[in-house]
Amino acid sequence: MSKPTVIIVGADKGGVGKTTVSRTLLDYFTARNVPIRAFDTESPRGTLKRFYPEVTEVVDATSVPDQMRIFDTLSDSQVTIIDVRAGLLSTTLAALRDIGFLESAKRGQITLAVFHIVGPSIASLDEIKDIAPFVVDGKYYLVKNFINNTSFFEWDQGTYDSYFKQIRDAVDLTIPKLNEMAYEQVELSAVPFVTFIANKTARGDNANYSFVLRGYVRHWLGNVWAEFDRVKLPEIVGSNVVGGPKPQSGFTSTPQNQIRSGGG
Repeated sequence: MSKPTVIIVGADKGGVGKTTVSRTLLDYFTARNVPIRAFDTESPRGTLKRFYPEVTEVVDATSVPDQMRIFDTLSDSQVTIIDVRAGLLSTTLAALRDIGFLESAKRGQITLAVFHIVGPSIASLDEIKDIAPFVVDGKYYLVKNFINNTSFFEWDQGTYDSYFKQIRDAVDLTIPKLNEMAYEQVELSAVPFVTFIANKTARGDNANYSFVLRGYVRHWLGNVWAEFDRVKLPEIVGSNVVGGPKPQSGFTSTPQNQIRSGGG
């Protein structure tokens, strides 16, 4: 197994769709057979665990015992995703500094990637200034997420660059908008995006989701995965599977087969 990779998804502002991004990451790596687990810091009741109960634990990121559950067991999986509760991104990164995690990343013992989900305001850009000192030795992705019908105004390029360039090798990444009705149906089904596309329930039984809505989700998720391929996300976890399986309709496959092979 490659050295452990920790992907932190969060923002110091709420309502920017960070859990949706975490869900797309889980689907992406699972479809590529990358061993993965997740921690949901919306304690005591996490949203991420509702969709991925088998690989997700709900934790309190400010609790030392829960921090031990996460960081003392990194070798248990190739990739660990931490879905950080709104408002705690800077606090979580500061805790990683204090326990020596950032130093381990600097030494190359661990790979750190931060998916910073931003809103359309200058206040979101201000977060970059707070986060920059913590990601000097990690990968930083500035994520514009349109899933919540967000309209990003065109920041003055000079102003934008003055923030964005504070972080070396920072990468822009865009999550496109998903049709509202399709998104709502996935929420009600409480299954991963790939399972919804495959027309399966959480237990693996045949479902009766709308063909049209599944098509919208499949097209959208394919675009999201294309973004992950574009920024060469597999390379940071030691995987060369770029341009791997695409979300498929899954008319005849089980979710497990669909995830493993990308067929359906």
